[in-house]
Amino acid sequence: MAVTIKICGVRSLEALDAAIGCGADMVGFVFFAPSPRNVGIPAARALGARAAGRALKVALTVDADDELLGDIVTALKPDLLQLHGHETVERVAVVRSRFGLPVMKALPIASRADLSPIRLYARVADRLIFDARAPKEATRPGGLGLSFDWALLEGVDPGVPFLLSGGLDAGNVGEALRLTRAPGVDVSSGVESAPGVKDAEKICAFVRAVRLAEAALGIGVNA
Repeated sequence: MAVTIKICGVRSLEALDAAIGCGADMVGFVFFAPSPRNVGIPAARALGARAAGRALKVALTVDADDELLGDIVTALKPDLLQLHGHETVERVAVVRSRFGLPVMKALPIASRADLSPIRLYARVADRLIFDARAPKEATRPGGLGLSFDWALLEGVDPGVPFLLSGGLDAGNVGEALRLTRAPGVDVSSGVESAPGVKDAEKICAFVRAVRLAEAALGIGVNA
């Protein structure tokens, strides 16, 4: 299997077309008001319709209640729900069951101690996403352009597919893949010209960098 590429924080039809046109496998839509990438329900309808059948649609929420999740599912018709807050193992299981959709749980990583919940969440989530732990003063958990020590993930096998996130861009994603052998990568601020503004050239450069690294490292090549 090829490395899965997710472009997150898509807010416009132009950004969506650029992401899919450049070869993204997943496009992420943020539903979190404090984020400059917040898309909102009305825009999600048009974006969801445009992306249908072209790439997997991922709805990112942060500690969302069932009412909001229901509105998002109705508007976007996502293929996956990404839970990026402090959702417990029990909450992840409830969301997955209640909405009948695959769930990807984000886990913040800053030290080896942060690896301990992986197995617990892997039992209830379909995928995991490892992101840099946000600073204490941060007002949102992701999209901050921060990376973590990728060496922490060397040899980690959660038992479910995972994506590497946090501070990735075309210049460093090859090294990140070399260290982690991640089956997927997620990028947001690393393909922007300004917070929340996606750049088509940066998106394409990121995708190219992933595919070059994939070929060089033999990732996803069946033995």
